[in-house]
Amino acid sequence: MNKRTKHLLIAFALATVITLLCAYKVFRRPEMWLEDALYQQEVYVDSDICLIGIDDNDIKEFGPYSKWDRTIVARALEVLGSDPDNAPAVVAIDIQYSGYLDEEGDMRLAKAAEKLGNVVTATTATFGRTTIFGSGSVTIDERSILGYEEPYDELKNVTTQGSINTMLDEDGVLRHAILYIEPDGKKVYSMQYEVARIYAESKGMALSEPETDERGHYYITYSKKPGGFYDDYSLGDLINGKVDSSYYAGKIVLIGPYTPGLQDSFFTPIEKGKMMYGVEYQANVIQCLLDANFKKAAPDFVQLGILWIVCLAYYLFCNNRRLRFTVPSVFAGIALSVGISAWLFSLGIITHVLWIPLGLFVIFVVSVGGNYIRAALARQNVTRTFERYVAPNVVNEILKEGTDSLKLGGKTTDIAVLFVDIRGFTTMSERLSPEEVVFILNRYLSMTSDCVERYQGTLDKFIGDATMAFWGAPLEDDEAVYHACMAALDIVKGANELSAKLKEEIDEEIHVGVGVNFGPAVVGNMGAARRMDYTAIGDTVNTAARLEANAPGGTVYVSRAVIDKLEGRMKYEPLEKPIKLKGKADGFEILKLIGPEE
Repeated sequence: MNKRTKHLLIAFALATVITLLCAYKVFRRPEMWLEDALYQQEVYVDSDICLIGIDDNDIKEFGPYSKWDRTIVARALEVLGSDPDNAPAVVAIDIQYSGYLDEEGDMRLAKAAEKLGNVVTATTATFGRTTIFGSGSVTIDERSILGYEEPYDELKNVTTQGSINTMLDEDGVLRHAILYIEPDGKKVYSMQYEVARIYAESKGMALSEPETDERGHYYITYSKKPGGFYDDYSLGDLINGKVDSSYYAGKIVLIGPYTPGLQDSFFTPIEKGKMMYGVEYQANVIQCLLDANFKKAAPDFVQLGILWIVCLAYYLFCNNRRLRFTVPSVFAGIALSVGISAWLFSLGIITHVLWIPLGLFVIFVVSVGGNYIRAALARQNVTRTFERYVAPNVVNEILKEGTDSLKLGGKTTDIAVLFVDIRGFTTMSERLSPEEVVFILNRYLSMTSDCVERYQGTLDKFIGDATMAFWGAPLEDDEAVYHACMAALDIVKGANELSAKLKEEIDEEIHVGVGVNFGPAVVGNMGAARRMDYTAIGDTVNTAARLEANAPGGTVYVSRAVIDKLEGRMKYEPLEKPIKLKGKADGFEILKLIGPEE
């Protein structure tokens, strides 16, 4: 499978997973809250809706609400109808009046409603689950009407009825209204719709009926937050003549509970930190109907298709692309998506605000993570390959310090330098086949490099059959001389063992000479900008090479500087016949290293 096909398959799989998660509403709750924040904003409306609340002052004045008779609301209706020239266009009572309470109050309320006219009273349905058994099938109806309550007959006959049922979303927030219910097959519109219809007729306006979903719900565009429609007029204020008739003349009057004790409040999307009373909810829905501010959800299958395409394309864009491109693109994509959702909402189309931003963010995180993993693997592969050509500690230093460590230049530092090569290798290579020469050389060089690495040395280079290494750079080493000498002794021992094996395998032997010196040298990147070598140069290095050149097979020659630095930790002995090194003055002492002191 080529790389392009692999990336296409990953993009396809990732886009499909994100699309399925959104389709199955895994992120539905945070999505609804995001939509609320974007879609539901308080706006100014020139409203003809007047709220008369049953508040705590009314409870104090008229007594506990549970003991009220119906004459109290009847008195309010009588006040509203006392000035025919300033009568309201429609009055809605957000209170359930099913059954008879007392004859005087019941009849007075019915007569007041009849005299006022255009009064809407409440009906409520009880919803639940029913199981319908058919011929060979069973159907479960989750929205079956199990019970239905209407006003008592005298009140019902003189008013218009409207359902006050509400249906909360799964997170307990009231975002939708019910247009109508159908108890016993009879269509009963909501109180909000009936109020808006009567008011529109009184003003000669046409009222549109909103489209609903399969449950008969439609989305509410709230105009006001809790308290936005309320002018602090209570039922007692109305009854006691504290409300001027001009306030409600020709308008919509809503009467309903306006205190927490009456337990008629809901959480709404326009402000979740404060509950909205039922009568305020009614006002918002009525305003929505009058303004025909209806929103329709775009089909999910269309949005899911767009989401899948966007996720696929964005992954292909982000793959193997640098953060300076992907970071701005993810922020721009999210902002553009949210902006388009807000624009479509203004046109009456509801979209899933979270889907595309979530998809873009997930793709961004996955692509960045994938790019990081691929870069780490590539770096690991490069490091492993690099270590075959450069000492591992040099590689680590370059990786730690970054590209600055790759600049040409060096610094003077004290190092221990080791040289080793095979005695008589040129003569040996002349009589052996090239394959045998390479065979011997590879095993020998592997042995020397292992010894150098065992004592944390920097393997500088292979020069034919010679190996150069040093200690003390690029990493500091307080035991540089000791480590160099131990590596030298191990090389001699390793060469003897390798020689024995080669004697058995190809009837050849090898013997190595080793030289070790200590002193100042220039260490760093030498060469050209396009081809450099991390190495050491100077007299200390040259002297180590000459020590090795004079060392017989199986011996390690060191300078007096090395012995002095060891401080008695190694056995040594002077040469039987002193040697004068080229370029060194008389008196330069060469010693033979024997081994560590017990």
